Order: sequence, then C-alpha cells, then structure tokens
Amino acid sequence: MASRTASSNFLKLEFILGAFLVGVIGIAVIFSGVILPGAEKIDLMSRLVPPFVRPAHVFGTDPLGRDVLARVMAGGKISLLVGFVSVAGGVTIGVFMGLIAGYYRGIWDMLVMRFADIQLALPFILLAITFIAIVGGGLANTIILLIVSQWVQYARLVRGSVLTLREREFILSARAIGVKDWRIIVQHLLPNLIGPVIVLMTLNVATNILLESSLTFLGLGIDPTIPSWGGMLAEGRTYLQTAWWVSVFPGLAILLTVLGLNLLGDWLRDSLDPTGRTSA
Repeated sequence: MASRTASSNFLKLEFILGAFLVGVIGIAVIFSGVILPGAEKIDLMSRLVPPFVRPAHVFGTDPLGRDVLARVMAGGKISLLVGFVSVAGGVTIGVFMGLIAGYYRGIWDMLVMRFADIQLALPFILLAITFIAIVGGGLANTIILLIVSQWVQYARLVRGSVLTLREREFILSARAIGVKDWRIIVQHLLPNLIGPVIVLMTLNVATNILLESSLTFLGLGIDPTIPSWGGMLAEGRTYLQTAWWVSVFPGLAILLTVLGLNLLGDWLRDSLDPTGRTSA
C-alpha cells in the first residue's frame, strides 16, 4: 500500500513539474514578441554585456549587442515548431503504414518492414548529411528530414500492436458480420493504439528538438539568420571562454524543455499503462 501511494505521488510530481516547465516555456515562446520584443535589434555599443548587470539585458547580450533573453524566447518558436510539426508528420505516415502492414500482412507487410529495417540500419548523421547534400538545408527540409528519419518508429510500434489486436475476439466478430476493413481499422484498431502512440510522440518531440539543435549547431539545419536554440549555440561556441552566457542560456532552454517533455512522456506512459507501475 505504501509503495502504491509513493508511486502515485511520484506520478503527480512528474506531471506537475513537467506541465510547469512546458507551460512556462511555451507561454514565453508563443508570446515572446509581446513580452520581450526586439530579438533582432543590434546595438554594437552594448555587445557582450554580462548577464544580471543591466536590467534591460537580464541574460546579457551577444556579439552584436542583441538581447540574449529575447533571442532565446524568439528562437524557441523555431525549435518547438520543428519538434511538433516533424512529430505530427512522422505519426501520420508511420501510423498509416503500420496499420496497413499489420492488418493486411503479406506483400505490404514485407515491403514496409524491410524498408523500415534498411532505414533503421542507417546512422542518423549519415542520413542527414546525404539528405542535406541532395536537397539542401533550411527549416522545411529539416522538418522533412526528421519526418523521414522517425516515421519507422511509429510504423513498427503500430504494426506490432495490430498483429496482436487483429486476432482478438472483437475484431474477428466484426469481420464475421461483414464490417468493412476501413471501419475495423478506424473504429476498432486505431482507438486501441492511441495510448502508446501519444507517449512516443511526447518523447519524440523532445528528441527532435535536440536533433534540430544538433543539426543547426553543425551547420546542417536551420538558416543561421533565423534565430533558433541550435543556431545560438553555434554562434556562441567561439565565445565560451569570454562570453559563456551566449551559449549557456540557449542550452538551458533546450535542457528544461526536453526535461519537461520527458517528464510528461513518463507520466503518460505510466498513466496509460497501469500494469507497468510498481505494486505493493
């Protein structure tokens, strides 16, 4: 009983902390232009001002005199946009392919899963370099790259669940009374897959924010003229010894966002899968 109570309290703490971090960062990012405008305002007379020295520049300024806090808030729009849009695209493609492969089996299953196996065998950085070399960088291409690299996770997850569900009594009964395949997939299979897919989506948003930041840091992602957390890290790497705040505060923004999303993902996983909890 004590163990179950402790587990319940821990779940609540995970949700509260995760929701607080994601909520605060989300509000700051969405309303960045209202809360703290002037992210791109250049003031060479105020370049590399240390943090907590001037009230007008709480997080200091960068080499061009731009306010670091304003840029962190504005840059979050791009990082969060990439994270959520790429996950939405990956879910759409992956769930569709997984449903088709798991329900119909045969040639469809073989083609989809063999293609997924080949893609999973490729290191992400190799796939990224090849993709960027062919189609180029930029915001749209970065999102497409992340969709291409991650749809297989959802396809394999959904296919495995469908293989189990398709032999359950309620699916067999629906087939026996002549229910069409598309209605079985939409009304009976899909609702039973929502839980695991939502958990994976939450965790992958955090992963994609990190991947976008890594690609931009390496010069393979977002255009350097567009403020993003990864771009700010790349800009500040040459000033780490003299102006550490240029890189540290964007890095902290990434850290707190990913931490909040991972906490929410863990909470969702434990909430939607009671069998995985610690029992007395």
